Amino acid sequence: MEQMKETFKIQQADISRLDEIMAIYERARRFMAEHGNPTQWPSDYPPADMIVQDMEAGCMYVCMAGGKVGAVFYYRKGEEPDYARIWDGAWLNEEPYGVVHRIASAGIVRGAASFCLEWAFEQCGNVRIETHRDNTVMQNLLKKSGFVYCGIVYVRGGQERRAYQKCMA
Repeated sequence: MEQMKETFKIQQADISRLDEIMAIYERARRFMAEHGNPTQWPSDYPPADMIVQDMEAGCMYVCMAGGKVGAVFYYRKGEEPDYARIWDGAWLNEEPYGVVHRIASAGIVRGAASFCLEWAFEQCGNVRIETHRDNTVMQNLLKKSGFVYCGIVYVRGGQERRAYQKCMA
C-alpha cells in the first residue's frame, strides 16, 4: 500500500465507475469479516441500485489517488432521519450537519478514508457518522480523525450503531 496523500482528490462518482465501486464494497465486506465485524454489511449491501440512486442524487463520491479510486463514500449535507433520536448520550450540537455513510477503502493507498472524512468535515464543519459496535477499525479511524463518540442510534429498521460527531470548536 502506498502513501499518496498529496495526490488525493474527491469527485462525484458517476455510473462509469459503478463496477469499480461495487468491487470496493465487496473488498470492504471481506475486510470487515476478517477483522471481527462479519455482520455490519450483509453480502448484498450496499446494493447497486442504492449506489446508482446516490449517484443520481449527487451524494456518491470517490477519492482519487494517482488516477485510481482509493476510497468511496456517501456524503450529504442535511438531516439524517435515523439520527433524530440518540440513546445513552447526546449529539455535540444541533446545528446543521453533513452525514457520511458507506465509506470504504480500496486498500491501494494509505490515508484515503481519513482524507474522505476530512473532506466531508471541510464541507460544513459539522459531520455525523455511525458504525457497527464490532467495527473497531472504523471506530479507531473516527477517533484518530477527531470524531467524538456520542451515543447509540438505530438505522435500517432497527440495527444498533455507535454514533460519532465532529464539529468546529
